[in-house]
Amino acid sequence: MKRVMGLILVPFLLFSAWFTQPVKAEKEEHAWQDEMIYFIMIDRFSNGDTSNDFEVDRDDPKAYHGGDFRGIIDKLDYIQEMGFTALWLTPIVKNEEKGYHGYWTEDFYDVEEHFGTIEEFKELVEEAHKRDMKVIVDLVVNHTGYQHAWLEENEKSDWFHPNEGIRDWNNQEQVENGWIYGLPDLNHENPEVRTYLLDMAKWWIEETNIDGYRLDTVKHVPKEFWTEFTEEVKSVKEDFFLIGEVWDDNPEYVAQYQDTGIDSLVDFPTYNELTRVFSAPDQSLGRLDTVWAHNQNFYDNPYVLGTFLDNHDVERFTRVVLEKKQHPPTRMKLALTYLYTAPGIPIVYYGTEIALDGGADPDNRRDMNFRADTEIIDYITKLGELRKSMPSLTHGSYEMIYENKGMAVIKREYEEETTIIAINNTSGTQVAPIDVELIGEDLELRGTLSDELVRNTDGTYKVALDREMAEIYTVSEDSGINVPFVGAMALIYGGFVAFVVAVVLRNKKIKRKNKR
Repeated sequence: MKRVMGLILVPFLLFSAWFTQPVKAEKEEHAWQDEMIYFIMIDRFSNGDTSNDFEVDRDDPKAYHGGDFRGIIDKLDYIQEMGFTALWLTPIVKNEEKGYHGYWTEDFYDVEEHFGTIEEFKELVEEAHKRDMKVIVDLVVNHTGYQHAWLEENEKSDWFHPNEGIRDWNNQEQVENGWIYGLPDLNHENPEVRTYLLDMAKWWIEETNIDGYRLDTVKHVPKEFWTEFTEEVKSVKEDFFLIGEVWDDNPEYVAQYQDTGIDSLVDFPTYNELTRVFSAPDQSLGRLDTVWAHNQNFYDNPYVLGTFLDNHDVERFTRVVLEKKQHPPTRMKLALTYLYTAPGIPIVYYGTEIALDGGADPDNRRDMNFRADTEIIDYITKLGELRKSMPSLTHGSYEMIYENKGMAVIKREYEEETTIIAINNTSGTQVAPIDVELIGEDLELRGTLSDELVRNTDGTYKVALDREMAEIYTVSEDSGINVPFVGAMALIYGGFVAFVVAVVLRNKKIKRKNKR
């Protein structure tokens, strides 16, 4: 009987698994817009080596907590299994006391000893590369730490701008020359400073084989410097990736920096809308469509913009949701669906996968918890699988074909593949009637997050979703019948019949033995 049931179940499971897979199309040459980035604050992620835990105080949110390179190495499989293809790490250079975050540089040519050694960092890069994962390191060239040794060297007095704050943030000269948060601002007009910083940036690439820099405080450094910087670092590694942080809500202002040769920029305007729209139900997605239209107008390649829900400089998405008395996992999954299916490179801040809470800095930098519920982890894993297998989600056109007070339907097309994304960001069940002209006749929409099937009914595809739910549909020719359902039922009934026959035969055999 075990053998009979095995024969029944095996084809059924294979059949079911085959039909739950998304339609796959051959992807073009690998590009950065195909990546999914996991952003780690090194000190707060994982403590893999307690021998470097000096001056560690986990009760002090502004002190070192013990995270290090070894801890990240130990968790590379965890990160990869969620589907991430690249790491972004906070600065690795030696910092001043309590510079756990990495932005108070003490030595541009040495690693922070709390994090480990340069050999361990090289091992981290090598282990990531073995898993086909890229490594991006945060680089700060705008300023040094508060007590940097150069401040005491008379011959380097002109390496810094005068100690003045920024009074007018609309004055670009003040933005570039002022001391932000009192941090000594480097004078990039000084040839010696430029040479030092350029040589340093190239040295780390040559020494550690990293794949990219996330450039901190880009708008506080002259564009002329960035133009020279991009030329120099790409002379070392042609495909080296540069993503810049221009913290501004005006996409037209941010887009100016693409002329310097920086490959990508962090998309704060999209972040603002993602937070507003998905932190509570019954919010329209229309403004997200408007932001995308702006991105198309202002950027040469808006598909490589870095999109995100939260990071180390803003409140955690979970905190915003809790303040609106909503359920974080529900809200998070809707936001992540948009993040993974809209144009751009999704950047997920460590802890987002467990709905880690946190207010303003430094509360948004809490220690990671690897024993949390896996609900969002599983969802991110599924989204990552879909994004890898469906090139329309990374390279396809983008069109919001329906939006009604929070119920939205988006169409993305790439070569022969069409994908439909539906998000019900409302507090009730919704049905979106999509005209057949927007999708095509004789087609069917099949859900990848569930096995939902939508067909053309009297010239309309009726996409229905329960409250606060999302679905990603593949589009294919209408099979005329629900093949998976009919096939599954046939297998089940056939299996049942086979089971009954087997039982009858077995009983007959037993009766014959008893007669003997």
